[in-house]
Amino acid sequence: MASQESPIRLDGKEVTVRVSIGIAIGSEDRRGGQAAGELLRNADMAMYTAKNQGKARYQLFEPTMHDRAIHRLELKADLQRAVENEEFTLHYQPIMLLADGAASGFEAVIRWNHRRRGLVPPLEFIPLAEETGLIIPIGRWVLREAAKRGVWLNEQWPQDPPLTIAVNLSARQLQQPGLVAEVQEALQTSGLPPSSLVLEITESVMMQDIDSSILKLRELKDIGVMLAIDDFGTGYSSLNYLRQFPVDILKVDRSFISEVTGSGEEAALTDAIISLAGTLGLAAVAEGIEQREQYARLLELHCDLGQGFYFARPMDAEQLERFLARLRSGRAIDTVPST
Repeated sequence: MASQESPIRLDGKEVTVRVSIGIAIGSEDRRGGQAAGELLRNADMAMYTAKNQGKARYQLFEPTMHDRAIHRLELKADLQRAVENEEFTLHYQPIMLLADGAASGFEAVIRWNHRRRGLVPPLEFIPLAEETGLIIPIGRWVLREAAKRGVWLNEQWPQDPPLTIAVNLSARQLQQPGLVAEVQEALQTSGLPPSSLVLEITESVMMQDIDSSILKLRELKDIGVMLAIDDFGTGYSSLNYLRQFPVDILKVDRSFISEVTGSGEEAALTDAIISLAGTLGLAAVAEGIEQREQYARLLELHCDLGQGFYFARPMDAEQLERFLARLRSGRAIDTVPST
């Protein structure tokens, strides 16, 4: 590894090569072609583990790596089957107006209804879907279903302005050429007004290819949908780039909200981010509100909107109906008087 650290000159430029090494050790009692193949397979698994853990490192093979690889292959096959059979369902988490406790909209969160494991949360399969490209058909399905649910929500709970339905876009989706057409199709098929659809893109995804992201966001904005920067504060966007993104909403990452009641750096940063949103004319959404004290402090900071377990966990369709019934009766949340 050290021998590869010196730069190599190619066409007058310096290029640095990094090496990831996988190491497997054979045993005296395993000989022949089959044993050699197994040894190379194990070294290969160890190498990819080294790459996944940051590259430029070495990794010894461990038997658990084989088990994880088998599990991953099985999960990939199951996910392909799930896409073909539409084994997914959407849950919905409310986004609340903090000042009066009314609902502003709902965020659609996907769950995989696995035939053996039950409901699988997105963190367990979305990275694999991204890697395999299956996120494209999955994302298309989410858009269609969320748009239909958005129409249903506004039929059940008409208000002015109408309730919004929010959908997360992944890096692969944002990069694909057909995204704008898919959004338009979902809106036209469902009858959902474009202004009632919020597309959420994480800050880190936007920053992967800034120029391309700005162009794609402007195309989406031309349709009339609303755009949100999700998990704001976890990426590295400068104020200059933030001003260029044609977005409407800034969602403050939950890591800041968890410390908002303290007196440390995170609390000060939360205050600054909410103030920045107001300066730029963006609505600020606090993510991950779990405590009454956090809610009260966010009111003091004049944060517009919030979501989190304090209000409700993501709900299936039946739970959503009960939540709307509580909204009608004024018992959705215990509001905090403003001071």
